[in-house]
Amino acid sequence: MLFNTWTFGAFLVITLAVYWSLPRRGQNYWLLLAGYVFYGWWDWRFLILLWITTVVDYFVAHRIHEASDVRVKRRWLTFGLSVGLGILGVFKYFDFFSISFARLMGVLGWELSPFLLNVILPVGVSFYTFQSLAYTIDVYRGRVTPSRDPLDYAVFVAFFPQLEAGPIERAQNMLPQIGRERSIDYADIQYGVWLILIGLVKKMAVADLCAPVVQQLFDDPAAYARSDLLLGIYLFSLQIYGDFSGYTDIARGCARLMGFQIMLNFRQPYFSKSVGEFWERWHISLSTWLRDYLYISLGGNRRGTRRTYWNLFVTMLLGGLWHGANWTFVVWGVLHGSYLALHRRLFGAGGKRRRDEAGREGAVGLVERLWRLVSVLVTFHCVALAWVFFRAETIHGAWDYLVNLVHSSAAAQISWTEPKRMVPVVWLFGLDLWFWLKDDDRHILMMPSFWRGLLFGILLVILIIWGSSAGDVPFIYFQF
Repeated sequence: MLFNTWTFGAFLVITLAVYWSLPRRGQNYWLLLAGYVFYGWWDWRFLILLWITTVVDYFVAHRIHEASDVRVKRRWLTFGLSVGLGILGVFKYFDFFSISFARLMGVLGWELSPFLLNVILPVGVSFYTFQSLAYTIDVYRGRVTPSRDPLDYAVFVAFFPQLEAGPIERAQNMLPQIGRERSIDYADIQYGVWLILIGLVKKMAVADLCAPVVQQLFDDPAAYARSDLLLGIYLFSLQIYGDFSGYTDIARGCARLMGFQIMLNFRQPYFSKSVGEFWERWHISLSTWLRDYLYISLGGNRRGTRRTYWNLFVTMLLGGLWHGANWTFVVWGVLHGSYLALHRRLFGAGGKRRRDEAGREGAVGLVERLWRLVSVLVTFHCVALAWVFFRAETIHGAWDYLVNLVHSSAAAQISWTEPKRMVPVVWLFGLDLWFWLKDDDRHILMMPSFWRGLLFGILLVILIIWGSSAGDVPFIYFQF
């Protein structure tokens, strides 16, 4: 079920109407049913995987908590990780590695036919699997006490606002909220509606307007001028940001209308002054997951400089592979790992933070302002370059796009200033700049009612005019 459809709108209204008429226990049963309906809307058979994940990790967490022997705890943890990663391996990566192995053997002179499962990738499997695995690992580390109520844990795994594309929530945040009485006030309603509205505008009036042009350019880059291809990179940068941050805004808004607060997943990432800061602001739930459960487990920065670079590189490589079974995602992850290692080599671990603190504590001079601007522009273009590999369907396709970006002699065909695209894009930039300067997207609630109402009205107009023709376009991150 897509957020940007009338079907979901009706689903949300019915869910909220029944939800707020029930006591807490009844609300949780209703949330669980709503989550299963929401997830099974496309194909009910994938509910089986959701149930397996829920039952196995609930059971494993209790076995880990009750065991007194560290070796027994470790065996149960290994079992839980094997089931979760096994599901990902079968449904997401088996065919990819089978084909890659057959191609490698072909290069070495051995002709093999890959064995393929040809299974459909379940929507959101990477998200809820990582969320459930984090819970099991946290129980093993002693950071979380396992939930005593299977209903509460099942709601945690199947909470529909963030079930299919995140954020990847932590048990420390969600389980206490699921287990207690919930209420909302007028400010919560305002903020929830604001988040849903801004998310729909980002998705339907920005991302979906960029999508056809991006598709056109990536389908045949040789037919377009260098300026067109550069525009395509910029538009895809806006498309994926509007698409994914729009989804998480809607998810946060729906959760707020039910009395839940789920984590912030984006904080104006394109204003970042380094790639490290970019990952502190982009897909925060994934970047913190990779940091806490992969980078630190590999040794983090505790085993010397070279090992730190290697850990950064491996973490981002695997983070790229998490996004999809394609070598393009591996290259994308390698690029980001290289960016992070290079920045650490040039500026050290705390250089960015020291500059930020100095800039916030006192007056910022002209040189500092220019340095910030240059840093933001360089960071954005490094990220945008990597997006080419993320967007392309093959390595060859990405390389072909970049080669034509440098050498194309075709005449320009696409205008950079077409009003249909420029108005939503300028709006997105202006709103993000405002949020970045205020450092809080809840500033809208502190505005006078007239200006608040005017801003809501402007967003509605943008959504009606620029979002009405977009259609029911799936969110990009549903494929992950």
